[in-house]
Amino acid sequence: MDLHGIIQTVGNWVWGPPMIILLLGTGLYLTFLLGGIQFRLLSHALWLALIKRREDVPAEGDISHFQALMTALSATVGTGNIAGVATAIAAGGPGALFWMWMTGLVGMATKYAEAVLAVKYRVQDEMGTMSGGPMYYLSRGLGLPWLGALFAFFAAFAAFGIGNMVQSNSVADALHSAFGVPSGITGAILAVLTALVILGGIRSIARVTEVLVPFMIVLYMVAGTLVLLLHLDRLPAAFSAILRGAFQPTAAVGGFLGATVAQTLRYGVARGIFSNESGLGSSPIAAAAAQTRDPVRQALVSMTQTFIDTLVVCTFTGLVILTTGVWTTGETGAALTAQAFGKGLPALGEMVVAVSLALFAYSTLLGWSYYGEKSLEYLLGVRAVVPYRLVFSVLVLVGALVRLDTVWALADVMNGLMAVPNLVGLLGLSGVVAAETRRYLATRKRGDA
Repeated sequence: MDLHGIIQTVGNWVWGPPMIILLLGTGLYLTFLLGGIQFRLLSHALWLALIKRREDVPAEGDISHFQALMTALSATVGTGNIAGVATAIAAGGPGALFWMWMTGLVGMATKYAEAVLAVKYRVQDEMGTMSGGPMYYLSRGLGLPWLGALFAFFAAFAAFGIGNMVQSNSVADALHSAFGVPSGITGAILAVLTALVILGGIRSIARVTEVLVPFMIVLYMVAGTLVLLLHLDRLPAAFSAILRGAFQPTAAVGGFLGATVAQTLRYGVARGIFSNESGLGSSPIAAAAAQTRDPVRQALVSMTQTFIDTLVVCTFTGLVILTTGVWTTGETGAALTAQAFGKGLPALGEMVVAVSLALFAYSTLLGWSYYGEKSLEYLLGVRAVVPYRLVFSVLVLVGALVRLDTVWALADVMNGLMAVPNLVGLLGLSGVVAAETRRYLATRKRGDA
């Protein structure tokens, strides 16, 4: 077996049933521990995130609630929302979307807990900016700095792979397929655009993502809404297929080979986790930069990230694929989503998917650049920040030009391994999360929050 084959084997083990059970189990445990906070306070969380958007009085932090949310969303609303949903349905049938929803619902509790701890245990670095995330709550909260360093190592490596070269490669491929743009030109432009943003640090990244992310999500959802309106009569059947397929085998039809319930659940859960990253420990790094007086307030805002990513954007992708009927063609991945939008909006749909894929991937570059920066800063100190930003920008060009099979496989392994120390931190500090939540709910009841 060659190196690529070995790495893939390790990746299959890392992302196997034990990891999925651990991620889901942690989400379920936190859901019960916190009394279903993602259901009880969702409307309040959305109000904080989208209406209030920032604190009334100055607070410690670098960026607003909304900017922190958009930075985190920039990293999660990506190829998984376009290609991942399509892969889940192509392999597991319509029922896979149901299990993606379930993953999103329990993942909201996980995302909430991550953000509570990220803000509570954050520190101010030598440059005067906030630093936080799993490496800090593992070291300062649990007293396990070596485990924090392990998380930072995994995250820094994943940032160069899944967060960088894989994304620029996806953009180059999408623009070449749709518009014939040479990969070298795409890579060079992306590298320059990335450098112009990330060299300014988190405030620069936040200023761009707070405009880019809402625009790209709205663009994608408007196109999806048009397709669904044109196929409104098929929506009831689509929802019926989703609910039915989640609990009984999906028969072979057209180019679809059929799927067992176990296969449907596996693909739905795996793609859901890949899309929203709940439990992996990446997004709390952005949450820690927020200007906030209370860890719980930012955690509620962060919780809406999973809701928007999985329960909104992924749902649009899935319903477009099902209502247009292309899920039975045997196609998969981004090509299946493009086919669905192309059928729903002839001469326009495939272009929308190509542009959306490019924007989603570029936004992921920006979000993950910050995750990698803070992880490397934890390991090597602030002196590593500027060199990191320059290297990250150069690798954007490299990623657009080379084959990335081995890089993708290795980065995927590191991405999965991030979850292990993070989940140790979440479970070990779950009592802290519960105590902070009770305190906030008590102050809110008195009208102080």
